[in-house]
Amino acid sequence: MEKYFKIGEISKLYHIGVDSLRYYEEIGVISPKRSESGYRLYSIDDIWRLNVIRDLRELGFGMEQIRDYLHCHTVASTLELLQKEQKAIEQKMETLMQMKTNVEQRMQTICAAQNRPLAQIGLESYPPRRCFSIPEGYSEENEMDVLIKRLLNIDQAHFYVIGNNQIGTVISREDAQHRGKLTYKSVFMIEEHGGRFLPGGRYLTVSYQGDYSQSAQWIKKLMEYAQEHQLAPAGDILELLWIDIHTTSDVQEHITELQMLVK
Repeated sequence: MEKYFKIGEISKLYHIGVDSLRYYEEIGVISPKRSESGYRLYSIDDIWRLNVIRDLRELGFGMEQIRDYLHCHTVASTLELLQKEQKAIEQKMETLMQMKTNVEQRMQTICAAQNRPLAQIGLESYPPRRCFSIPEGYSEENEMDVLIKRLLNIDQAHFYVIGNNQIGTVISREDAQHRGKLTYKSVFMIEEHGGRFLPGGRYLTVSYQGDYSQSAQWIKKLMEYAQEHQLAPAGDILELLWIDIHTTSDVQEHITELQMLVK
């Protein structure tokens, strides 16, 4: 005698919501019988179909693909489906490996930031660096966050804020040098596919820990250092956020780097 299962038993066995089971019936991938009292009764035939649906859904197959396969499947179509499964698994493995590499790099960035020499002015050479940029000024931190979010929206799958030392802002050197004020002109993210460039050349650099308000005093020290060493400021100032609010809520753990192009 064939054994039948009620909808509640199937729902519990497969961890599938009752609504999903009704939807599967509606689109014709399973066909439960009805008892005399009107209850749905699921047979072994429905169960093997649910096994197939579960496996293929986990691999990302759509219900139309699954329905077509269940309506007519042969050894040849099963082999074809298994090949598609194999490809889907390989793609998932590739994605997971990319995610693993990404996380490792971000962990290394945070560790490197913690080991940076602080409060020491130095001279570094950089080639032209490609970047994405939004050339809009701001005055409040929350305005900067909105601009950064717009940058990240360029490629949400690959751009991130935790453990990223490539995000920064551009400060007007003219205003800092002659007016004693910080004017934020734009935000950028250094990225090899970016359509803009940060100019290459020699940069006076310094990293500090703590609140962003220190940028003003450190820019002044960079100007003084440049004058003492007969270096002429040649561009705006870059403020790179190595560790910020996205990595820690403790402001004292924030690490910021300033870069000023010089001749």
